[in-house]
Amino acid sequence: MFSKEEAATIRKEFWIAFGKSFPRKWIKYNTQIKGFSFKFVAERKQAMVVLDIEHPDEINNELLFEQLQSLKSILEQDYLSEVIFNEEYLLESGKIIRRIFVQYPTKFSIYNKDTWRECFVFFVENMTQFELFFNEYEDYIKQAIN
Repeated sequence: MFSKEEAATIRKEFWIAFGKSFPRKWIKYNTQIKGFSFKFVAERKQAMVVLDIEHPDEINNELLFEQLQSLKSILEQDYLSEVIFNEEYLLESGKIIRRIFVQYPTKFSIYNKDTWRECFVFFVENMTQFELFFNEYEDYIKQAIN
């Protein structure tokens, strides 16, 4: 096992390597919707591309999630066939959020550099599809809380 410092160094190397391999400006937090953000997740045992809904107002969380659920078949058919909708996703911190995500399909560990390259490709392909979907349906999604 790694010390905390070694683990932190490896995680930093992972993200630097990803940024250098695929330099691109991603939407991520710049959705113009409070508490609505795209993220790359790379952990000890899994990797995911996610859309987290964490609006401070619980009613807005519910409305945004419902709006996205109304688009679920389009998202699955046209963009991300393996997308998962989770209305009660438990974070390691103990916080429960709404998360829509695509999970890396094979074994992954951020601490195994042999798994990095394929994960990077997975990140790019799936985040690109998420962003295309968001760009197409952004106005409709925003209607949920306007």
